[in-house]
This record gives sequence, C-alpha cells and structure tokens, in this order.
Amino acid sequence: MSYHEGLAARALATAGVMLATLTISLDTTIANVALPHMRGSLSAGQDQITWVLTSYIVATAMMTPLTGWLAVRWGRKRLFLISIIVFVAASVLCGMAETLPEMVALRVLQGIGGCAMVPLSQASLFDLWSPAQIPRMMSIWAVGATVGPVLGPTIGGFLTENYSWRLVFYINVPIGIVSFLAIALAMAPDKPGQKRSFDLLGFIAFVMFSVGVQLVLDRGPSQDWLDSPEVGVEAFIAACGLYVFVLHTLTTKAPFFHPDVIGNRNLWICLTILIATTGVLYSTAALLPTFLQGLLGYSALQSGLAVMPRGVGAIVAFVLAPFAVERVGPRVTVASGMLMTIIGLWLLTRLDPSMTARPIEQSGFLLGFGQGLMINPLAVLVFATIPGTHRTEAAVFSNTIRTLGGSFGIAIAQALLIRQSAAAHETLGAHVIASDPIVRWRLPELFGGGFGVEAINAEVTRQADAIAYNATFAWLALAAVCMLPMVVLVRSARRLQKERAAVHVD
Repeated sequence: MSYHEGLAARALATAGVMLATLTISLDTTIANVALPHMRGSLSAGQDQITWVLTSYIVATAMMTPLTGWLAVRWGRKRLFLISIIVFVAASVLCGMAETLPEMVALRVLQGIGGCAMVPLSQASLFDLWSPAQIPRMMSIWAVGATVGPVLGPTIGGFLTENYSWRLVFYINVPIGIVSFLAIALAMAPDKPGQKRSFDLLGFIAFVMFSVGVQLVLDRGPSQDWLDSPEVGVEAFIAACGLYVFVLHTLTTKAPFFHPDVIGNRNLWICLTILIATTGVLYSTAALLPTFLQGLLGYSALQSGLAVMPRGVGAIVAFVLAPFAVERVGPRVTVASGMLMTIIGLWLLTRLDPSMTARPIEQSGFLLGFGQGLMINPLAVLVFATIPGTHRTEAAVFSNTIRTLGGSFGIAIAQALLIRQSAAAHETLGAHVIASDPIVRWRLPELFGGGFGVEAINAEVTRQADAIAYNATFAWLALAAVCMLPMVVLVRSARRLQKERAAVHVD
C-alpha cells in the first residue's frame, strides 16, 4: 500500500499491525508467571517445564530469518495473514494441551506462526505512511513492541491467579481475529512472486548460529554453562554457524541477507545500541519480578502491578519522542533516553528487603521513559538508509539480532546475580561466629537447636540476594554508560532526512 491512499484504510491497517505486534510482544513474558501452575496440569518437573519457553524461542530463532525471503515470494500481506492464522490456531491448541510433549510441540508451532509478525509489522508501516509521519508511526509500533513484555506478567498473573493458566493462550484469539480482519480489509496487497534466489547454505548457517546461541543462553544457567555437555554442543553449533555464515556471506554473489542490509553502517551502529537497550529492558524485566516475589513476598499479580509504571513511562515517552526528534534531533533524543535509563538503573542499586514497592515504581517509570525515548529514533534510524525493497529483510535481521541481545542480557544478568549472591553469602556468613559475644547476645536461639541455624542461614541468604540484585543492576548501569559514546557515531539528523527522502521517492 502506498501512503498516498485513503487515511481510513491506512489507519485501520495500522491498527491491525499494532495489535499483531502487541500480541507477539505479550507472549514473550505472559506465560512465564503461569509456569508453576502448568507444572501440575502437565505433570512436568521444574527443569522440564522450562521447555515451554525454550521451544517457543527456538522455533522463533529458526523461522524468523526466513521471513524476508517468504515475504518476497508470497507477498507481505499474504504472509502476514497466514502467520496470524497459524499463531492463533496454535494458541488455542496450547490452551487445550494435556501433556508436556503436546505443549512443547504446539509452542513450536506457535513460534513458527508468530515469528514473522513483528518484522512484517515494522516494515509495513514504512509503506503505509509518508517519511514525515514515520517517527510518529514508529512510536505507535514501539508501544506494542515494548509495553507488551512489561504488561505480560501483570496480565498473566491476573489470569492465572483468578481463572486459569490456559487463558494466557486463549487471550490471543480475540486479538488475533481483530488483527486479521483489519489487515485483510485495509492493507493493499503487494506483488508476490518476485524473483529472488534462495541462499540455502547461508540460511542454514544463520539458523545454526541463532538457534545455538538461544539454546546456550536459555539452557546455560540451569545446566552449569559449558560444564554441561549439552550446552557445549549447542555452543559448538553456534560457533560453526557463525563461522560459515560470515565466510559464505563475504564470498558468495547472492548471500542470504542482501549486501545493502548487512553492509549498512548506520544499521549496525543503531543495532549495537538497540542490543544493549533490549538487554537492559529484558534483564530488568526478568529480575524485578523475582526480587518482588522472592524477597518481598509479593504475589505474581502484585509484582506485575509494581512494574507497570515502566509501561506508563514508555507510553509517555512514545508520545513525546517524535516532537523531541523534530526539535533536537535523533542523536540528542537517544542520548537523553540513555541518561534516563542510567538514572533508573542507579536507583535500582539501592534495593532493600524491607522496602516498599515505591522505589521500584519510580525507577520503572524512568526506565520506561528512557527506553521509549531511545527506541523511537533508533527504529527510524535503522531503516533510514535502507532501500524500500530491502526493508523486510532489514526488519528480519534487526529483530533477530535484537532478540539475541535480549537473551544475552537475561543470561548475563542471571549469571551475575548467581555469582554475586554466592560471594555476598560467603562474606556475610563469615561474620556469624559462634564465639562472638554480640552474636550470642542478639541470637541466643542460634545455639539452641537446628531451627535457629536454619533461620539465620535463611536471613543471610535473603540479605545476600538483596546485595546481589544491587550489584547486578550496578553492572547494567555501567554497561549503559559505556554505550553512551556510541550515539556520537550515528549519522547526523540532516543527512538522514535527505537519505530518507531519497529512499521514499516513488
């Protein structure tokens, strides 16, 4: 569809695209809080139930790279509609699953159906609207892509605690139907069947790399990383895939990703910042609920409500970001958002087991606001110098790399948390000495039986975990500080506007 067509049709198509994006982003976190409830229904162990999440991630990593080629062959609209049908059908079947193997297989199908929807939605908006309107449209798109993972635990906790874990899958049905109808009715079909050779070796190599990395990051924390033969094999597969993909891409005439995409300087700079941003977003989103539930004793719903201000901050930033880009330029806007993120992370370095949720809410608003200011201009800058014929490929490539960045962030944060907790526990435990008169005076029950020793160890563990959370957020803040100079390398706003205008010339 050209942006010269009717406003009503473009608005309806945008609404359908937005709902598709929101559905997929919700599914990245909404099922997490339901895992304990699934264990009983599916008769699965603690280690086995994690495959409900892993299977979806692996399927997405496998099929996302194929989206660009399929969009060229089938047409973007047709692929979009097929993806929604498969995703909604798989969601219904997931809600009906009775055994773990059924659930894992259906989650694979759900990942295959949903993987194309986010890059297709992002690329579609560039065809629906004029260059001057793209910053505002990217703000709308970013609402679905960013707010979904934040709201996921809240919605999932509410549905699970008050109704059933199966509703976290059934909720996709009405949203998917509305999205399908809006896109089917309002989005003009593009031309399918365009000639484009398929680089099978490049595709296999890239899938080996992305799937291997996802498995390493997802299974590593529970399997003791490279000390596990399973994780070692997965890391070897990822390394082989990366080596073959890079070597093949540099030597073949028709690589899997077009040279205009993988050779674009501005895309790589923006992607580097986006990887760090996504890593911080996903890692903090994963750590805060465990802090609230594990140390403060919050329920899944209460912890979800406590992190909700991040979504509010993101929405506010998405409204203001287009105006900020117009007034001060994208680089200043990105830098301002990164500073807000750093301040929000710094506030999280002062967590305490006896605190209320207020500091979490305040820091969450700043994190959401900062990340909202960054994602909008970065999403525009990523595509600013990409030719229109390669936008879907660029969206596929950037979303794949950005997803890997989020997985890296979660894995690194979890590893830091475990290591810092063990070190803090050892330091604190060394000060609980039986011969210390202060210890004997304050804790007489410690020497009266096993119950006292267990209670003291539990409190030491609790305090050590709090110290570990503070240290982990401090490292994340430091990583954000290190990324700040990268903003200078992004091309100037004036040059990007000229290139963007040239790209959109019919």
